[in-house]
Amino acid sequence: MKGFTEFIKKQPPGRLIAMGFAVVIFLGALLLMTPLSVRDGAEVTFIDALFTSTSAVCVTGLIAIDTADHFTPFGQGVVAALIQIGGLGVTSVGVGLIIAAGRRVSIRSRLLVKEALNVDSYGGIVRLVKSVLLMTLCFEVTGAVLSFLVFSQDYEPVHALGISIFHSIAAFNNSGFDVLGGLRNLIPYRDSILLNMTTCFLIIFGGLGFLVILDILKNKSFRRLSFHSKAVISTTIALLTVGTLLLKATEDVSWMGAFFHSVSARTAGFSTYSIGDFTNAGLFVLCVLMFIGASPGSTGGGIKTSTFFVILQAVRSMCTKRSIGAFHRSISQQNVSKACIIAVLSMAVVCVATFLMCVLEPECTFIQLLFEVVSAFGTVGLSTGITPYLSVAGKLVIILVMYTGRIGAVTLISMWIEHPEPNARYTEETISIG
Repeated sequence: MKGFTEFIKKQPPGRLIAMGFAVVIFLGALLLMTPLSVRDGAEVTFIDALFTSTSAVCVTGLIAIDTADHFTPFGQGVVAALIQIGGLGVTSVGVGLIIAAGRRVSIRSRLLVKEALNVDSYGGIVRLVKSVLLMTLCFEVTGAVLSFLVFSQDYEPVHALGISIFHSIAAFNNSGFDVLGGLRNLIPYRDSILLNMTTCFLIIFGGLGFLVILDILKNKSFRRLSFHSKAVISTTIALLTVGTLLLKATEDVSWMGAFFHSVSARTAGFSTYSIGDFTNAGLFVLCVLMFIGASPGSTGGGIKTSTFFVILQAVRSMCTKRSIGAFHRSISQQNVSKACIIAVLSMAVVCVATFLMCVLEPECTFIQLLFEVVSAFGTVGLSTGITPYLSVAGKLVIILVMYTGRIGAVTLISMWIEHPEPNARYTEETISIG
């Protein structure tokens, strides 16, 4: 036991976070296979339990088996708990439990939270965790109450309350799980303005990031917000607007349906129309939105809005010969380099995974497989309907892609590579580009 403790202490924060997610995923899979979790007459294989647990912890929403039809209320509660842990982050939940127990939060724990929430300093970490947990509770309670007003019209009060709580947790944590049964997602409620707007409200704020929400609550004026918050909010609004217009132009959906899917593609994964019926143009629009994803420090995935924003500003700078920046602020070359690396590595993951899926699932079309992979990498959960029919090997590829998308391609690669700083620097030369 002492040797294990020493081993844990020697691990860098990124590696511990990745290991923590992996442990929770496997524990969740084991819980989902117990008789308490599985409905009578339903069959849940280990690969399907692992797929479900990974999808929940990575707040994705892709499902190999229907959650309502295969799992008991206890099993659905396990899925909801995994979504909550995955959305808040293993370290944030752990620190929250330490705070609730009245114990002192160690420097090591503060370091892990700093890494997980992507903050710059150790100062106020405990206060930040408390704010994050309280904020999450407020949003999810509000979402559950508003959702109950809709679900109570079709279900018994107790059942409607369970669905409402589950839906609110899934929506705020940007995970497209539902417990309505029959693989229907929210299609029966495509005309419910209240449920559509409530879901969009939870997804948007869950995807903005906790630091941005706290900044908004503190300053209450766009002009006084931090540069990061301005970049995130402006990019989010632009993506939602463009996504809505393009989906309305390419698909036979209502304006509310176009807006809903533009919001949901930002890593949430709920749908009010059958994605399998979308045109290739509409699926491509969703792929772009899913790949960009939500914002840093949020419950969502993707390369993040801030990464996309920095790359756009770098492109604008090269075209106009102006310095890289926006909102009267400059962007460092280090940020530009990091954004480009994240984008390139993410595209590499998607390309490799799509190639493997093409080999393993030859009966599916290329756009179906590309969509599935991008949805998994962006931890979205939207699907053209092929997920339950994937082979074991195909499901394993998607599991790895979901895990990579939640941890981050850069983090997953760099946490195993430890090179000392070089003492010598080589002569710099230029090469022809473009």
